[in-house]
Amino acid sequence: MTLLLAQISDLHLDGSERATRRAERVMDHLRALPRPVDAVLVTGDIADHGEESEYEQAARILTAPFPVLTLPGNHDVRTAYRKALLGEAPDDAPFNRLHDIAGTAVLMCDSSIPGRDEGRLDAATLDWLDTTLAGLPRDTPALVAFHHPPVELHHPFLDSIRLEQPGQLATLLETHPQVVAVLTGHAHTAAASTFAGRPLIIAPAVTWTLRMPWQGNDLTDHDQPPGIAFHVLHDDGRLTTHYRVVV
Repeated sequence: MTLLLAQISDLHLDGSERATRRAERVMDHLRALPRPVDAVLVTGDIADHGEESEYEQAARILTAPFPVLTLPGNHDVRTAYRKALLGEAPDDAPFNRLHDIAGTAVLMCDSSIPGRDEGRLDAATLDWLDTTLAGLPRDTPALVAFHHPPVELHHPFLDSIRLEQPGQLATLLETHPQVVAVLTGHAHTAAASTFAGRPLIIAPAVTWTLRMPWQGNDLTDHDQPPGIAFHVLHDDGRLTTHYRVVV
C-alpha cells in the first residue's frame, strides 16, 4: 500500500453545536488511526454560509499532523475561504491547487459558481487542469478532485445542481491517462460510478445524509452518522475505496 487518503465532505459548519460535534468526531477519529493517513481531502461545503467565523472554526477543527487539502463548494465563499481558513489574501478567483502526496499528484479544483448551487469547471480551471497534468511526469499517478459530481446520481434534486458541461472535462481527461480517478462531494451520500473511463468516487457528508427517492419523500436524514471515504492507491495504479461511518 503506497498511499492512504481519507476524503471527507460537506461539513457545513455554521457555529451550531451539532455541526461542530460531528466535524470534531470525524477529525478525532482520523487523528487516532493506528496507521496515519497520508493526507485528508475535504471536498467542499466546509462552511454553511461562507462567513469568516465559520472558516476560523474550520481551521481549528481541521488542524492535524498530516496534510489537510481543501477546496470550495457551492456554500463556500472564496474570499472568506482564502482569508480565514488559509490565511491568504482575499481573492474571488477560482481556487485550484496541485499537491504532491507521497509521489501522487492530487489536483484540487474549484467547481463552484459564486451565488449558485450547480457547478462548473470554468475555462481558466480547465486550462489550469490541462496544463498542470501535462507538466507532470507521465508515470506520476494523479487524482482529480472537485465538489460537484459530473454524472447523474438518480436523485431529482441533486441531479439539478450537479456539474454543468461535464463533456469538456471528459474530453480533457482523454489526453491524460495518468489520472487514476475523479473524487467529488456535494451529494451527501456515499456513491461510486464511472466518468471518462475512470472511477468516480463520491464522499459521504459529515453533516447529514441524502435520502434517495426509493427511501421516501424526506430529503435529509439527520440521524445517520458522519461518513469517511478511505482511498488506497496501489503500486499498480489501482484505486480501492472503503467507506466508514464515525459513531
